[in-house]
Amino acid sequence: MTWRRRNAAKQTDRAVSLRPWTSRSRKTGRKTMTTIAFIGLGNMGNPMAANLVKAGHTVNGFDLMPENLVVAKEHGVVVMANAVAAVKDADVVITMLPAGKHVLSVHEDIAPKAKKGALFIDSSTIDVESARKAHAIAARHGLLSVDAPVSGGTGGATAGTLTFMAGGSKDAFAKAEPILKPMAGRIVHCGDDGAGQAAKICNNMILGISMIGVAEAFVLAEKLGLSHQALFDVASTSSGQCWSLTTYCPVPGPVPTSPANNGYRPGFAAALMLKDLKLSQEAAQGAGAVTPLGAEAAQLYALFNAQGNAGADFSGIINFLRGAPA
Repeated sequence: MTWRRRNAAKQTDRAVSLRPWTSRSRKTGRKTMTTIAFIGLGNMGNPMAANLVKAGHTVNGFDLMPENLVVAKEHGVVVMANAVAAVKDADVVITMLPAGKHVLSVHEDIAPKAKKGALFIDSSTIDVESARKAHAIAARHGLLSVDAPVSGGTGGATAGTLTFMAGGSKDAFAKAEPILKPMAGRIVHCGDDGAGQAAKICNNMILGISMIGVAEAFVLAEKLGLSHQALFDVASTSSGQCWSLTTYCPVPGPVPTSPANNGYRPGFAAALMLKDLKLSQEAAQGAGAVTPLGAEAAQLYALFNAQGNAGADFSGIINFLRGAPA
């Protein structure tokens, strides 16, 4: 074999080694897909797991709620008796859980039982400190890990168009990226351990603040006799343009797909917005950052939730603002 042919062979071998979690049979040419454990099959986790099944992966799933397991089974997920059983033979473990304490508890339980060389991906939205502790648990057991919270809501989870904000080493991210692709519209490597959570917290603070600003503008427009459509037509093509206006308009009419046209049925519940705003304020306090608008947004969403609106879409804050005293 000539040097050139030997070098080409080495480059081919290296390229194959960089395509994690898939291989190609020399006899059939078919891809051998990954076995994935998915723990936390709620409103977000179930459609995410379904997209992994559609991509050809074997997904072993577990959730504490029996009704979630019924839905998961209908999507082709192999339902397991517990989290440890789910991770036993998995190459990748994905968690989608409510809070940092749940993530850490599950990681402590499953990391010692995980397959050697498995990759842990946590897509929960949690505080940065807990995310870094979860990475440390994985590292203690010789496992690579990524914190990869998402943006896009249940609609994005179903459509496979979520934005993943990933934190972790370059090696861990390289292995996580092809696993995330069937669930994603965009995947961004934000930095080292915890950077994904930091990006998610900052992004959702912007979202909460901007939605309140847009809602306030529509409330003022109503008082001034300006129609919703007129304000939308101006602001959506002017300096007031933002996602909260053009994609998620808080009044019925201008954006037919927004929750305002469906009784504020949640795409992203007010309770989740309050959770994220609280996380932003905890992070701001810990980092010594001044975020007065973030703090005010957290207070307004706390009041909105306290009035029985936790299950409504977060854009429904406009109804709270309409009823607030002048």
